[in-house]
Amino acid sequence: MDPLTFLDQQIFGQTVFGATGYQWLTLLAVWAGVAVGLVLLHRVLQWRVSKFAEGTTNVVDDYLAEFVRNTRAYFLITLGLYAGSVVVTLPETPTRWIGRLMFVVLLLQVVRWGNTFISTWIARYKDRMLEKDAAAVTTMQAVGYLGRLALWTIVVLLALDNFGIDVTALVAGLGVGGIAVALAVQSILGDLFASLSIVLDKPFVVGDFLIIDDYLGTVEKIGLKTTRVRSLSGEQLIFSNSDLLKSRIRNYKRMYERRVVFGFGVVYQTPPDTLAHIGDWVQEIIERQDQTRFDRAHFKEYGESSLNFEVVYYVLAPDYNLYMDIQEAVNIDIYRKFEAEGVEFAYPTRTLYVQQAPGDGVASAQASEVV
Repeated sequence: MDPLTFLDQQIFGQTVFGATGYQWLTLLAVWAGVAVGLVLLHRVLQWRVSKFAEGTTNVVDDYLAEFVRNTRAYFLITLGLYAGSVVVTLPETPTRWIGRLMFVVLLLQVVRWGNTFISTWIARYKDRMLEKDAAAVTTMQAVGYLGRLALWTIVVLLALDNFGIDVTALVAGLGVGGIAVALAVQSILGDLFASLSIVLDKPFVVGDFLIIDDYLGTVEKIGLKTTRVRSLSGEQLIFSNSDLLKSRIRNYKRMYERRVVFGFGVVYQTPPDTLAHIGDWVQEIIERQDQTRFDRAHFKEYGESSLNFEVVYYVLAPDYNLYMDIQEAVNIDIYRKFEAEGVEFAYPTRTLYVQQAPGDGVASAQASEVV
């Protein structure tokens, strides 16, 4: 028998999964050619698009470059196999399984593209809006997470439906099971919904300075279960979202101006006319400072060892360092003014009056001591 005839009858003529050796070899050749061509085309296209995107300010070509860069080799190779199955006439079973494989790989690639789009969009939005509106950035991060979750859910359901699984019954079963799971993980779900509440209601956002009970610091991250705060001493404080919303939170980042209340006392020997002018002196001193608004200065009360004054003014900016600089300047100017006018600050003193019993023939005596 001729060798070619032998190969034709014994090898190429044999059927495997309903297709002959000629069909499989043809499929293999088409698969290899298309796959190699697609991989080479992808590399050239990736280089050209990346170079073009670097030289422009348009965001569309940047997105296009990201899509090309995140196109995976397994997708191109599977696409070559599918192209071979279209060119070569194969039996129904191999064709169906190749189609299913192509559909699953396509879904995986779509997830990759979707994640790329969401991540790139959020990153660009964060760079553009973080300083202008940190609350919007926090919201977009949560929207991005929900978008990824929805994308994966749709892909998994489509993949299962492609393999003939009853998705409707599966969804119904997951709903019943979800109730049992929800009862078992109530605390986790409570933190999850608390996270959504924080994102939607925006009591605080990333970058805000908070005081939470006895703790204080700057918000670094708002997660699905916890919120992380960097304290002034450097350590990271981690709060459960549900516990955080139950706490009393003071958000200093949203302070538009700072109300300052302070007091001081002068000695009882201060003349009444001088007492009447102290409020005017303090008002003049405060109004000389930039970014302040004077409210009031009053002789408040008679203390045990001092005549007490209370002063209220506003610093027209929330910055704490600015407030301390202004308060320091006010304190120094008050001290200088009192020194110039001969007014003495009071310090704790106590006066004792001693009188002996009648008939002792000794005059009453008076003594004072400093406490």
